[in-house]
Amino acid sequence: MNNINKKVHIISLGCVKNTVDSEIIAGGLESAGIDLVEEAKDATIIIINTCGFIGDAKQESVEIILEAAQFKTEGKLEELLVAGCLSARYKKELTREMPEVDKFFVTEDFRNIFEYIASKPHLADDPDHRRKLLTPRHYAYLKISEGCDNVCSFCAIPLMRGKQRSRDPESLVSEAHSLVSRGVKEMIVIGQDTTTYGWDLRPKRYLHDLLSELDQVEGLEWIRLHYAHPSHFSRKLIPVFKNARRLLPYLDIPVQHASTNMLTSMKRGLDADGLRRLLLELRQEIPHLKLRTSVIVGFPGETEEDFETLLNFLEEIQFDRLGVFTYSEEEDTSGADLEDDVSHEVKVARMDAVMDLQHSISFNKNQELIGQELDIIIDAPDPDVEGQMLGRSIWDAPDIDQQVFVTGVYEPGTVVKLKIEDAGAYELYASALDSTFIPLGTIN
Repeated sequence: MNNINKKVHIISLGCVKNTVDSEIIAGGLESAGIDLVEEAKDATIIIINTCGFIGDAKQESVEIILEAAQFKTEGKLEELLVAGCLSARYKKELTREMPEVDKFFVTEDFRNIFEYIASKPHLADDPDHRRKLLTPRHYAYLKISEGCDNVCSFCAIPLMRGKQRSRDPESLVSEAHSLVSRGVKEMIVIGQDTTTYGWDLRPKRYLHDLLSELDQVEGLEWIRLHYAHPSHFSRKLIPVFKNARRLLPYLDIPVQHASTNMLTSMKRGLDADGLRRLLLELRQEIPHLKLRTSVIVGFPGETEEDFETLLNFLEEIQFDRLGVFTYSEEEDTSGADLEDDVSHEVKVARMDAVMDLQHSISFNKNQELIGQELDIIIDAPDPDVEGQMLGRSIWDAPDIDQQVFVTGVYEPGTVVKLKIEDAGAYELYASALDSTFIPLGTIN
């Protein structure tokens, strides 16, 4: 098939790190003159960038592969290609069990995917030269490293993505400038463990230095940091958060649990006292900081006492944003050697208890914002309400955190000072300022 007749549809599953990989694939193909189509039914080639993180994600990936394969009889599809984490981890098994798929690729296999589809060598090595943003044009993810050196007992990511490989800071700063030139206002810094960025480089580099350099990029308005492992959080990051012009007072720092027994079994590094000291110090030292975290319930050996310790810790720390997962055994991890002795029913009940607590915490924190003046970035028109926009505060990341419903019409990508008029547990309602706003400095 001639390149001019090829029409490619990309399905990106799982985390935002996968999104960046899909953007690189899309950009390379588009630069070769290959059409990218929005609808799977119009594609002659479908690429599915899979997730293999937990059981539900693996099942979703398999189901979507099988659904896409139907277009070989119902649509124009000639080739079905599968890439990403699931493909990397189970390539041999999938090749045997899914003849519907024409070829499997592993993670970061951009060059081979390009050469397979475009039928010519892939020449550009700079990821930014071959990246087509799949996000709204005003925000983008900056993946500073690939892979992970941690040995968390519940996680199979190192098995799929390998050891940590940090990008050179010069290339990251260059990409940041390029993103700004393309209209990006908010840059979200990601990696499997951003706090160990640069430890594998020679000479060794550090996250605090990188963030300081990124903070100097003119044209950027917001920089947001994700995936900060608490055991590796350097105190040298604190003055960067305090003094930077663009780095937001928002930190995604997954704790996973708060029982020392569980943290030890999970191989997380810090014990409960260490976590507490770190989080309280961050709250004390960084003005207006809000914390996002994630926790796992039902890990092997989790007792009622362990779970109560977790609940008490969450009530004490009062995280501003929180996600909770029920434990899912992952083969070939050290956790798989432990007896999965917490029943599904107990796992779900514990997850519900955590979310009930967080609902109350989030509602109370949002109620405190009513009457405040906040900077809101406008994302898009509200598809359900005419004359209303969807936006986010400085404390809310795309897709995972709450939205702000904004009365009025604004240009997407602009940052507007608005007054919070009302709030629920997971949403804010804002409108144009009047003379009654309360300065941000009064927020507790």
